[in-house]
Amino acid sequence: MKRNVVVAWMGALLLLTGCGEPSHPRVLDQFDVQPHIDYCAAQAARTLASLEEPTLIPNSIDADTCTWRMASVGSWTCGFWPGQLWYLYEATGQESWREAAKRVTDLIVPVGYRRARNHDVGFILSTSVGNGYRLTGEPAYRDAMLAGADSLVQLVNPAAGTMLSWPNMVKRMGWSHNTIIDNMMNLELLFWAAAEGANEPLYQQAFRHAEVTMQYHFRPDGSAYHVAVYDAESGAFEKGVTHQGWQDETMWARGQGWAVYGFTLAYRFTQDERFLQTAMRAADCYLKRLPADWVPYWDFDAAEQLSEPQPRDASAAAITASALLELAGYVAEEADAERYFTAAVRTLQALSSADYQSRESKSSFLLHSTGHMPRGWEIDASISYADYYYLEALVRLQRLQRNEPVLGK
Repeated sequence: MKRNVVVAWMGALLLLTGCGEPSHPRVLDQFDVQPHIDYCAAQAARTLASLEEPTLIPNSIDADTCTWRMASVGSWTCGFWPGQLWYLYEATGQESWREAAKRVTDLIVPVGYRRARNHDVGFILSTSVGNGYRLTGEPAYRDAMLAGADSLVQLVNPAAGTMLSWPNMVKRMGWSHNTIIDNMMNLELLFWAAAEGANEPLYQQAFRHAEVTMQYHFRPDGSAYHVAVYDAESGAFEKGVTHQGWQDETMWARGQGWAVYGFTLAYRFTQDERFLQTAMRAADCYLKRLPADWVPYWDFDAAEQLSEPQPRDASAAAITASALLELAGYVAEEADAERYFTAAVRTLQALSSADYQSRESKSSFLLHSTGHMPRGWEIDASISYADYYYLEALVRLQRLQRNEPVLGK
């Protein structure tokens, strides 16, 4: 095994266990995290009390209702609710949150042993089972994660070098081999499994996926295509398109957030400077075009070019804020670190205001997320993944304010 691979894996393990954390800029004192973590705990308690069964999985609340729509085990969003519960256990130390998280996480464990139907295995397992293993060391959780990584990697097309994100889109859309920017998030499962199981092929597959995505998924300004289409036989890049953005050449806000976060975590596990620079370019493009209140519209170009008002996407803001807190600890220039860190805090301040917190109106954490605008799904809604990344960002900032590593134990 190559020495640089071993070193990268050791570095990733040190980061995940709270050692070897890179330096981070000073913490802004004007934002007190604790009341907002307490708020999330109170809102989650309201949600738990409203469930007919404690194993149900809240997914989203439409703008005109107060009732959660539930996710099913195996759906791409099913890990975010137990992930929130694990973060609340981490933040509070209260056993009731651990018990609530375990009840739902145990239902998700079998997903790790199923044949991967799409790229979402990483989202499903890392947020729920992965956080559970990180906080409890439960062997069954580790085994499910390793099995899930072995399943996920079967989606790799050797010619293209990336995972097939949506097998159902091959015939439906004529996308011979498609890879979405969201898929960068699922590399965490492969990198983690490679480090945990000393599995060099998993590392190499994840590395190659990030490398190819870096090459073909971005426009010159640093904005990301939602979908990159490759020829399944030759692996040649064919085109960049969208599925959830406004148009093929516009910047879909949540996709840009996935790009910032995905390449930040790719750098975490590999220490490859190119991935860090890609994360920075994606972040700079996002920050340059943000509206004044730090929360993007669902598609940057739609908001700028269409005459009718466009909905915001608090989920994109939460994802990016969490990513920027980590990214700030990796960049070499102090000015860049301070800029990313400040943007993350300003975004959390905005999301924690009366404009975006649900408060008494609903039991979710946040309002004003956009799920799938072209399909008309979850418009101006409360969505579980917005809540998950909002809480993750709060917990990360809390760690920094306590002079602890941003990535937790």
